[in-house]
Amino acid sequence: MAELIPLKAPLDETGLMSRYQPGTTTRAAVATDISRYHHPLFVCSEPGRFPGWMTYFFQAFTGLEEQPQMPLEAIRDTSLTREQSAALSDEYDAARILWSKARLRRQAGPLLKMAAPLWEAWTAAHEQLGATFREFWTTVDGRWRAQLLRLTDAERAAELATEAFDEIAVKLSHLAEEQIRVTGEDEDLPLRTVARELGLDDSDWHIAWHGAYTSSTASWRGIGDRLIDKVHKGIDAQRERLREVQVMAGDKDLSDSELV
Repeated sequence: MAELIPLKAPLDETGLMSRYQPGTTTRAAVATDISRYHHPLFVCSEPGRFPGWMTYFFQAFTGLEEQPQMPLEAIRDTSLTREQSAALSDEYDAARILWSKARLRRQAGPLLKMAAPLWEAWTAAHEQLGATFREFWTTVDGRWRAQLLRLTDAERAAELATEAFDEIAVKLSHLAEEQIRVTGEDEDLPLRTVARELGLDDSDWHIAWHGAYTSSTASWRGIGDRLIDKVHKGIDAQRERLREVQVMAGDKDLSDSELV
């Protein structure tokens, strides 16, 4: 038995608004007249829970289909009434929403699975960076240079882990942006929902909006919403704190260049 997917309203619970008006062609007659123009996965439509709304049912989309578009023949068919054209337009709107969500699940799923261990690696590297910095509180004066070396090693490890996660994050943000372009923000499928469907806990993950990875300011150190921007901001704050201590201690041997 074919799987049915209802499009509920508004495009989530009761269906798309029907443009059929009392006294026009009946819904049964319309279905007969426009049946050759239905989407291949269209099953049926029925009145929604509220007056003036329709629910559209489709077989399950895989996301591999072409983006649903109302056939050009239907657009050019002058024999269709305005109500018939509107019904077909609503049907294809519904199909595009379901298709876009199926495509996002198919494309984002493997990336989300790849992102999970990368986030764990980032978390470990970031925690190590913080722990290494905190060791300055108990490091004797004669050991600061050695501790600085350990800090720079921790910084590099954190940056590498961050870049690895951001590489996946930019791809995921692009897929999410594409889905919103098709459906609009009211019908977006959050990546978090897809992750949870896969049994992944992404509650702490940092995936910025797509523009954060593509805007002209994205490469400026300390500016932006990418994970690497946040890490650089933290590193810069740590180094500034070390410079303050250096100045207060009057340490002439520890050059500023060693903290850059």
